[in-house]
Amino acid sequence: MSASRPARLRRRTLLTTLPVAFALGGCDSAPPREASRRPAQGALRGPVRQAGVTEPRAQHALVLSYDLTPGTHGASGRDAVRRLLARWSEALSGLEPGATATVGIGPALPKRLGVGAPEGLRELPAFDGEHLDAGAGGGEIGVQICAPDPWACERAAGLLAGAGTGVLQPRWRQAGFLPGELPGPQSGPFTAVRDGETPRDPLGFKDGTTNPTDAESERWVWLPGPGPYADGTFLVVRRVRLRAEEFGRLPVARQEQIIGRRRRGGEPLGGGSEREGADLDARTPEGGYVLPADAHVRLANSRLDDGARMLRRGYSYENSRADRGLLFLAYMKDPELFVRVQQRLVAGDALNSFAEHYGSALFYVLPGAGAGRPLGMGVL
Repeated sequence: MSASRPARLRRRTLLTTLPVAFALGGCDSAPPREASRRPAQGALRGPVRQAGVTEPRAQHALVLSYDLTPGTHGASGRDAVRRLLARWSEALSGLEPGATATVGIGPALPKRLGVGAPEGLRELPAFDGEHLDAGAGGGEIGVQICAPDPWACERAAGLLAGAGTGVLQPRWRQAGFLPGELPGPQSGPFTAVRDGETPRDPLGFKDGTTNPTDAESERWVWLPGPGPYADGTFLVVRRVRLRAEEFGRLPVARQEQIIGRRRRGGEPLGGGSEREGADLDARTPEGGYVLPADAHVRLANSRLDDGARMLRRGYSYENSRADRGLLFLAYMKDPELFVRVQQRLVAGDALNSFAEHYGSALFYVLPGAGAGRPLGMGVL
């Protein structure tokens, strides 16, 4: 990590704690063209989608998770949460340009309030080799805020601060950012992420290269209608400590074998461009696989899931020198996809030697608000 003033400010922001109430979303800032696509408030019919899922990644993210206060449950608790979401719906319309906050609910909330839930909203299973911290994951309501800078994230959080008094209590928070230089003593700096470029992860590799397009997201990300859960999606959140310095001391060729792509350009080891998927069948002249059996890209390949896709949003985080890594966010219409992929990864991913998953959460991202329809109205 750079020792520059912006990097120090990021670290201070990451360690800041605010008593804020939010819910999870896609951490992506909506470009101005998106506003023109949405119908006027008076013209809204049926469910609409929240911003912050399929838009390009913003430079900074802030994810917060909350539980309901002990006395908030049943019919009275349901009314309290409805009122809270109505206040949030109004406040979210006043976010500054470039900022988004997307609202979702955790697996325990519907049962606690006595309401229905989409079928996929259940706790993620434990995976082999994990050492999860209960205080670093889970939650009944969460918030992801995305903005061009960390101060905008905090201002957006402040806009909703206090709305959860008596209803919500903080569980955990994590800030993230898109890094400004490659990690590791042998790596040179790269420029800040520009429009159309793929951001890099804390290990210096491009992350999200083969994300689904908008058209593919219609099939794999958004829940179909009709019904109260249409136009929502599921968000998996993982907090992953990475031993980036140790990884960075490896020869670049070995790093590329572990990931399955070229470090500089992002193209798969078997050849092609950055945007192309890896060829799992490519062979060397000696007959072996070009892509190692334990390469991260091979084990995560969508071909192993009959083509099913997830939309991935990764951010770097730095809480301290001993706690740095990846804030992993993934959207999909069926969380079982993540479960299948993660089971393959924990069984054989070469990257496991450099990663520790210690926080995990799942949220159902609610359909968007409309005229006379605050967040959560059709669900709660």
